[in-house]
Amino acid sequence: MSDYSPHAPGPFLAADWGTSNLRAWVLEPDGSVRDGRKFPWGVAKLQPGEARTILESEVRPGLQAEVLPAILCGMVGSALGIAATPYVDCPVDARSLAGKLHRVSDEGPAAYIVPGLRARRPNGDPDVIRGEETKVLGWLALDPARREGRRVLCLPGTHCKWILIEDGRIERFLTAMSGELFDVLSHYSVLRSDEPADDEAAFDAGLEAGEEVGALASRLFAVRSRVVGGDMPADQARSYLSGLLIGDETAKMAAAFGLDAASGPVALLGEPHLCRWYQRALGRLGLAVETDAGDAPVLAGLHILFCEGTIR
Repeated sequence: MSDYSPHAPGPFLAADWGTSNLRAWVLEPDGSVRDGRKFPWGVAKLQPGEARTILESEVRPGLQAEVLPAILCGMVGSALGIAATPYVDCPVDARSLAGKLHRVSDEGPAAYIVPGLRARRPNGDPDVIRGEETKVLGWLALDPARREGRRVLCLPGTHCKWILIEDGRIERFLTAMSGELFDVLSHYSVLRSDEPADDEAAFDAGLEAGEEVGALASRLFAVRSRVVGGDMPADQARSYLSGLLIGDETAKMAAAFGLDAASGPVALLGEPHLCRWYQRALGRLGLAVETDAGDAPVLAGLHILFCEGTIR
């Protein structure tokens, strides 16, 4: 891995700054963590221009990183954050993306933003990501074997990302809004419910319904009709809805990326509670799965992009 993990000239500040959360670390030149903190300032909670102030007045002092160079990934690179950085078209690898780092200002310690990526969906529509590209490139950097051949990654979340890797390059990706649909439907529609979505049997029944052919908008109404028709207790409805949405998503994405039992494992990168349900859904399709739920991928991604982008 030595050819893929150069040392930085000194310690630096690294941050994964998303819509809801901000996590920041001080990394040593070899990528090890000196210090790290979570801050309550996702960019969606900030006013225009406030992110830059937060970086200088709160994040840097909070980690004693006032004079360190910085690299930031995520929605901080959108119009909601410090600067709207242009998307970079796929395919990309760590080295080519590092060459597109956006320097925020020529004043004070250098701060760089990782650009998001743009790809074309099968029908020609654009698809975009910000933040996930850093985690994926870090995941690749952690193991040389991952940079050989074809791999598919799934990053569950509000907007789930399915990403195709070819020989260490991000070739293309597809976004599924299953997480946001689940939140909206279970809180603000006729399918709303306050029950926890942790009933495995109801989730599995939803998976089976999600894999069926037909319009998703029609199949969603079954969440309500099964309850009012007496076929399902109301306290199972939210778990069934979760299964239906994830079942529809995984079946469609498996087809879109040509996945079958002979494919290599799908890599799940995300929070353990989300990966659990996606692993269950993919297992029903006969697909092998490997999971990585820690911070190592995003830290490795920030490290490799900083080193490749600043040591030239």
